[in-house]
This record gives sequence, C-alpha cells and structure tokens, in this order.
Amino acid sequence: MAASPSPSKIHKWPALLLAVVTLALLIYVVWLVDTSPATDDAYASADTVNVVPEVSGRIVELAVKDNELVRQGQLLFRIDPRPFEQELSRAKASLVALDKQIELTQRTVTAQKFGADSVHAIVERARVASAQTTATLRRTEPLLAPGYVSAEDVDRARAAQRAAQADLIAAQLQAQQATSAVTGVDALVAQRDVALADIALMQLRLEMATVRAPFDGRVVSLKTNVGQFASALKPIFTLIDTRHWYVIANFRETELKHIRAGLPATVHLMSDTSKSFAGTVDSVGYGVLPDDGGLVLEGLPRVQRTINWVRVAQRFPVKIRIDKPDADLFRVGASAVVRLERDTATAAHGRSSG
Repeated sequence: MAASPSPSKIHKWPALLLAVVTLALLIYVVWLVDTSPATDDAYASADTVNVVPEVSGRIVELAVKDNELVRQGQLLFRIDPRPFEQELSRAKASLVALDKQIELTQRTVTAQKFGADSVHAIVERARVASAQTTATLRRTEPLLAPGYVSAEDVDRARAAQRAAQADLIAAQLQAQQATSAVTGVDALVAQRDVALADIALMQLRLEMATVRAPFDGRVVSLKTNVGQFASALKPIFTLIDTRHWYVIANFRETELKHIRAGLPATVHLMSDTSKSFAGTVDSVGYGVLPDDGGLVLEGLPRVQRTINWVRVAQRFPVKIRIDKPDADLFRVGASAVVRLERDTATAAHGRSSG
C-alpha cells in the first residue's frame, strides 16, 4: 500500500507558490520602474509673458477679456494716442521751420561767398599795385645821386609805395573779415538730423500706444478696464504662449541616470484621464532648492519633500514637450501623470555600466 503525502507537505506548496509569484511580481515591478519610470508629481506648464505698455497713458480701448484666447497680431488694448500725435505734429512743424531757416541761411551764405570773392579780387589788385610801386621806388632811388631825378620824384615814389602797401594790408583784412563772415549751414544740418530723430521717436511712441498680441496665447490675470492709467513697464495682464505646452515632471534622483533628452513620454492630465498625450523629454533639471538647510540658490525650482523623518530621495524637474496638446485641456499648473519609455540601447547601457 502506497504512502500518501503528509498534510504538512501539502500545505507547504501554496506558500511556496505564493512566494515565487510574489518574487516574480517584485522583479517585474523593479524592471518596469527601471525601464519606464513614472510619476504623478507633475504639472502642465507653458511660457508666459507679462504684457506691459512701453508708454504711459490712459487706456481708451480694451479689446480682450480675461481668459480669452487671442491670435498673433490681434489688438489687445490701446492707450490714448492724442498726446503722442501732438508731439509728432510739433516735431514735424519744427522740421519744417528748420528747413526754411536752412534755405534762408543758404541764400545768405551764397551772397557772402560772392562778396568774399570780390574782396579777394581787390586784394589781388592791391598786391599788384604794391609790387609795382615798390619796383618803381627801387629804380628811382639810385638815380637821385647822379641827378637824373629830383628828391621830389623820389619822395613821390616812396609815398606811392607806402600807400599801395597800406591799401594791400587793408584789402587783406577786409578779405579775412569777408571769409569769416561766410557762415556755413553745417550746424543747421546737424539740427535737422536731430529733428528727424525726434520725429522717428514720436512715431515709435505713437505706435507703442497700440499693443497687439506677439503670439497666439491666452489672456490671464486681467484686472483692469478702460479708463485705467497705464504706467510704462507695469504689467497689465499675463499672456500664456499656447503654441508650446510642457509638463514638468519631478522624478527621484535615483531615476535620473536613465532619463535623457529625447526620450518618449506618455502624459495624462488629471482633468481627463481618458486622454493621453505623447511627448518628448526636452531637458532634465540640474538644481533645486534644498529643504534641509545648506546653501540656498535663489531662482531654482523648489520641490517639497513630503516625509521628513526618513531620508528620501530628492526630486528633480524633467521638462517634457507635448507633441499635440489639447488647447481646451491644458492649463498652467494642471496636475498630470507621466510615464517615460526608455529605449533599449539606453537600458542596455545602464545594465552594462551597473
């Protein structure tokens, strides 16, 4: 008669089978986490700009409302253009007056040049007369001793030479005065360049009074209306760039060795988990603010640790670019769940290096 298995051995088989299944599940989970890291500590993000006027003035037209979707080039708001139009008109009038002054001055300069040319001719004539009287005196003086000329003739020659020399000096002084009197228009032309620059500046300010959307986006944080005085460089509202959406996923530092730019990702938004969005890792963060003291670098993202009585791995932000975002679902700050798909080459490299 064959012996039947003991009851103790029969009870050991389910426990052994359960242990094997548990170990297999544990190995599978470890493998899944290693090859496809995931996190629910993620949120949607997009680039934003503060829409600010570049000139100060009262808002006379507000063409958008809060949370409205706008297109590139669409009118956002307009500041009262009348002060800038008046400044532009004044600058243009100044240019017209300056042009007339330049024209009048140019005529005066032309007349002065004619006068200077005539004076230079007088100088040349006086120089010739002076040279002639000097030569006559030199020929006459040697003839006095032999008696060929009288002393009176010599005196007359000397007087003529002195008079011609004086006339030459007077003509030269007059020529200098005439030359210096020829005032150019260079200074006025330089003023004209300044006037043209003022006109260009006034035109630019007038254009800045009308603010348009720099890109497709959504208006948020609008808390003003027509009649509000807008100060230059003070934000009126924020514009979200809806052309590109990202998800910032915070992964543990122990998982970063397998994460690199270019990895494919699958994203689910908490607002509608039935839809998934494909994405690509854009970059991996290299700094966060520590919670437990030490050096604090301002400007770095802060990721809170939820457990403070044990040492937990720090989390670093991984920026994921969404390929085809849904404009109605994506909102800045919306909660998300992210799973990364690590390629085979990277996984093999990670195992070999380990």
